[in-house]
Amino acid sequence: MSTSKLTLNLVEGSISFDFTPEAARNLQGVIAQLMQQLKSVAAKNAAGSSGKPTPQKPTEYQYTGDVFLEIFCNPNIWPSPFAAKVLITLRDERIRITTEAELTRVYDDINQYLEQVG
Repeated sequence: MSTSKLTLNLVEGSISFDFTPEAARNLQGVIAQLMQQLKSVAAKNAAGSSGKPTPQKPTEYQYTGDVFLEIFCNPNIWPSPFAAKVLITLRDERIRITTEAELTRVYDDINQYLEQVG
């Protein structure tokens, strides 16, 4: 299983770590599904649907390889995919980083990574 460096651009700075193309494709699918979920909620709100919106299940992605990566997003607090942020936790036996990143930026970073690794 080959790995290449995935770089995720954060609100301030970036993080790079070893990641497999297979895991990137899996994460790409999870994020695409989350973005669709957020788009449908935004469309319902724009259409002026009355009543309380149906709560959506939070999205949680986990990857274990050279590092442990977890990406979490509660779609109930964001009005659209363009406003949404995800909570990223990246850790190994020596260090743990927990930070936020823009959902659309993470999606773009994964697409760029997949283009590079072919």
